[in-house]
Amino acid sequence: MARKFLYIIAGLIVFVMIVLIALSLWSKELTRFAFTPQSAFQDQPALAANVYHEPEMWISRPGKGAADPAMWVPEGVAQPASPTSGAAVFFIHPTSFFGRDQWNAPIDNAESRERAELFVRGMASPFNTSAELWAPRYRQATFGAFLAEDGDGQRALNLAYRDVLQAFDFFISSTPKDAPIVLAGHSQGAVLLAMLMKDRVAGKPLANRVVAAYPIGWPISTTHDLPLMGLPACATPDQAACVMSWSSYAEPAEPAPIAAGTIAATALDGQPRMGSPILCSNPLTGGIGGTAPANANTGTLVPSDDLKTGSITVGAVPARCSPEGLLLIGDPPEMGPYVLPGNNYHVYDIPLFWNNLRADAQRREAAWRKTR
Repeated sequence: MARKFLYIIAGLIVFVMIVLIALSLWSKELTRFAFTPQSAFQDQPALAANVYHEPEMWISRPGKGAADPAMWVPEGVAQPASPTSGAAVFFIHPTSFFGRDQWNAPIDNAESRERAELFVRGMASPFNTSAELWAPRYRQATFGAFLAEDGDGQRALNLAYRDVLQAFDFFISSTPKDAPIVLAGHSQGAVLLAMLMKDRVAGKPLANRVVAAYPIGWPISTTHDLPLMGLPACATPDQAACVMSWSSYAEPAEPAPIAAGTIAATALDGQPRMGSPILCSNPLTGGIGGTAPANANTGTLVPSDDLKTGSITVGAVPARCSPEGLLLIGDPPEMGPYVLPGNNYHVYDIPLFWNNLRADAQRREAAWRKTR
């Protein structure tokens, strides 16, 4: 019996070694297989023309009251009795659908809806000094779409974009005509925001209304993306009508190549993004690149494990931009269980700088008003 037990243990050790070797040699392939739908992409009809008239199609929008997750604030943060911002905010949430049975999330998928509401709670809440905060539901591309090597991933993203564009047009028609606008999105939301800026902001009258755009958690090439988005990068903390973008890593940072998958590889102009300079905005300085100490961080939102609550910690992390365009935050901070391999703090890009982002948007709105 003892010998049989040792054989079992030895077999398990060999199995674990094989798995570890496989992960080291074929991690991309295994990850792609684990998350990418195995069936071909199937296009879907456009949503009904008036669908975004329905409050249920919005995670956040004016009139939702206490049920609006974006109106939440962490303990210790004073929420003014009335809105202090006159800007209308459009926020696009990140990927919350991980299904392999289809390329795009159904609008009524309960699990992805719940995750999306949690993301809006933690990531859109820095902008909730505005009463006009809008965050649409949309048929987002599944996580595996970003790993696909063929065109199905891009086709899934294009379907998601059609919904977001439809929601954005309704948002514009529903907000005061001359009101300033803040645009924000994270991860998949940042990709879609960049596409939206190309189609609705660049070279359009709407560009004059944009206070700032925050496509966070996605590489924005300064040569292949930014020129088509219609606004420059934010070079100073009191500049309006500009773009802020960063991707957070603790040190030592071991980023995965962004070339995997057609969505990450190709910029807005159709050229390869790999090898081009990537915009790294520093949320602690309000400019491009540079270094700021931890005491410049006025408030990190440290979430609970279930992401439903959180507390503000002052001076939690510093920020400096690497030559590769990564935002480095020093030693790995304790933020929760969702840190990705390679010290990638992607899930926490916004919470790490929650209070600084809140102040950044308010400061840029004030600057915008001075020029108008």
